[in-house]
Amino acid sequence: MYNHPAFVARASALGIVLLVSLPGVLSARPVPGAARPKKALTGQQIYQQRCASCHGAKGEGSKQYAKALIGNQSTTQLAGFISRSMPPGPGKKCSAPEAKKVAAYLYDAFYSPVAQARNRPARVELAHLTVRQYRNVLTDLIGSFRQPAKPDDRHGLRGRYYKGRLGGGNGLVDRVDPEIRFDFGQAAPVPQVDDPYQFSMRWEGSVLAPDTGEYDFIVHTEHATRLWINDLNKPVIDAYVKSGSDTEYRASVYLVGGRSYPIRLDFLKAQQGVNNQEKLRATPPTKASISFEWKPPHRAAEVIPQRCLVPAAPPEVFVLSTPFPPDDRSMGYERATSISKEWDDATTEAAFEATGYVASHLRELTGVADDAPDRAAKLKEFCKQFVTRAFRRPLDPEQQHAFIDRQFQSAADPDLAVKRVLLLTLKSARFLYRELNTQEADGYDVASRLSFALWDSLPDAELLKAAAAGELSTREQIVRQAERMVGDPRSHSKLREFFLQWLKVDQFPDLAKDAKKYPDFNEKVASDLRTSLELTLEQGIWSDRSDYRELLLSDKVYLNGRLAKLYGVELPADAPFQPVALQPGERAGVLTHPYVLSSFAYLDASSPIHRGVMIIRSLLGRTLQPPPVAVAPLSPDLHPGLTTRERTILQTKAAACAGCHTRINPLGFTLEKFDAIGRLRTTENGKPIDTSGGYEGRDGKSVKFSGARELAAYLASSEESHDTFVEKLFHNLVKQPVRAFGPQALPDLERTFAANEFSIRKQVVETAIVTALGPVKKPAAVAAVQK
Repeated sequence: MYNHPAFVARASALGIVLLVSLPGVLSARPVPGAARPKKALTGQQIYQQRCASCHGAKGEGSKQYAKALIGNQSTTQLAGFISRSMPPGPGKKCSAPEAKKVAAYLYDAFYSPVAQARNRPARVELAHLTVRQYRNVLTDLIGSFRQPAKPDDRHGLRGRYYKGRLGGGNGLVDRVDPEIRFDFGQAAPVPQVDDPYQFSMRWEGSVLAPDTGEYDFIVHTEHATRLWINDLNKPVIDAYVKSGSDTEYRASVYLVGGRSYPIRLDFLKAQQGVNNQEKLRATPPTKASISFEWKPPHRAAEVIPQRCLVPAAPPEVFVLSTPFPPDDRSMGYERATSISKEWDDATTEAAFEATGYVASHLRELTGVADDAPDRAAKLKEFCKQFVTRAFRRPLDPEQQHAFIDRQFQSAADPDLAVKRVLLLTLKSARFLYRELNTQEADGYDVASRLSFALWDSLPDAELLKAAAAGELSTREQIVRQAERMVGDPRSHSKLREFFLQWLKVDQFPDLAKDAKKYPDFNEKVASDLRTSLELTLEQGIWSDRSDYRELLLSDKVYLNGRLAKLYGVELPADAPFQPVALQPGERAGVLTHPYVLSSFAYLDASSPIHRGVMIIRSLLGRTLQPPPVAVAPLSPDLHPGLTTRERTILQTKAAACAGCHTRINPLGFTLEKFDAIGRLRTTENGKPIDTSGGYEGRDGKSVKFSGARELAAYLASSEESHDTFVEKLFHNLVKQPVRAFGPQALPDLERTFAANEFSIRKQVVETAIVTALGPVKKPAAVAAVQK
């Protein structure tokens, strides 16, 4: 009946499909001699057949290709790369349909955020203090026992002018001098001091060190001078008894960046050896001048600028001089997750150095006289405070006994007990490591996370007080503290370091240029350009809006008289640094800042490759594989008729280069209007500059650019650029993988960044809050990702 025509017609009308095998109607048996249909392979099957031999069955790598499969490419980009290049060698490549399948499999199995969280679950790594943190902590720990300086918004040094020698009641002028650079000639320094033969000055206040390292302080004068830096009991320059014809005096002092140091400079003009006033005034007065300069690390010497001087004098600052091995930066930020003998030896040496300093300043730091009857009890209380602050939380009874009571019981005298307590403390894991609390996080953990995220140092008195009072338990309370802390100079210093790392110029690149091609570019210009970039960044970060996009779109560049001449701007030769609209139609924020462009260039030519790599890694967060072979850049002399763009295309046209350079070159080409020192040009070798370029985003969409302004506009509005900035900022502040704080930490921070109109300062606060609230426990994080 099933093969009756009427039944078949009615079944068709009802939409019934007959799947049974019936004689004469439907048969599942193959027709004798007919070929079976070939079943299409899945992406996973293609991978196992054609890719696993190089990349490993689970993407773990092999002897042929050691790197594991991990990255941030989209399925479209993976498919394009696979169809062009895979499998390697002269054999048949994957077809476009096969490449799409493999790409989809790779993304789901290895590349997507969910896959990465599943394959390599992130966790907060046990980490000791980084070198920067260690120095900061010791400076602030010892400094916490000194009275802080009163706030002073003025800049410059307090100068007191005397008739005759220093001191006494003859100080006639008391003012703030913006910088110390005076040439009095044969006249008196000010009208109130009317004697051009004998007068003196004393300048006092503090100097802010922007970088950590060795500073050369330089005083130029024909007369007597004396200089104190940090330690006001011992001058670093003592030329108060003038002899010979020396007019330059130098002293080297190691300083920790982001801190202010007390300073005093004395000057005395006197006709030495002439006691008879009548004889003295029978001769013309000698000339008198003085200038106070410094040579910061990796910089040229300059008069200490007003922005680095404050008339208020802070207390002395402890500066650790013990050298440490550098921290690991292979992940793009400083990590302190490994221990070496060199690091352990350095912490021991540093503990002895710090203990020796405290012992030599014990009376000042404790306020206890050597002959005080209760000296032992007060020194014991000092030790308790020291250990509590070093451990960032109150001591329990066991710790009190081990670190303090036992040392005072066994030592021959209280001074020896203090040294034992300090050495024991500074070598303790509770001091050297960040998070050792195995219990639930409490207010002291929150305080420590906030201070290390924002200051790279330990909590201050206000944070510890809030922790003790239980006032760090809600988001609102944490926000209030974070907003207070972000205005501290220590936050300014930390953010400054981050942005220099972000632009890949934190290691002070060598800016030497071809003297024949750029005769006006010298060490002083390079130093000025560095200052210009730092001032440009500071203005962008700490302006009212603090808008990330403005860093990429502004045409304002800080120039002084020397830079203005080189870059074609009309300013007086001695003009101080000031914001200038430099080539508004061409410049695009930090992307085209002359220091950045000069850093990513050759001695005598621009470098689209170096500039493109910086953009793709730092601003777009993309990973690039090392080149398969080392290739020297083509010298302009070998192809004198080619432009830099044409030479770059010629150099990277090989198939082995195309995988990366199809992304790198088009980004670098957009900056070709700027030469090796970041100066604007319109032609090269008689040919018009071609600034066309493009980029294929992670979403697979391609965009074209014509010049730096269009590229900057894309970066300023691109989610890819925003997300990269948010993640890099987190890693720099927290020094832990962001995924360890839960699968939603990064997406939430990205949304907050956009909601706050891309405010850098607000994003810093939000990042600190995520840190303070703590990481999600591993089981919950894994469950959330798997769900």
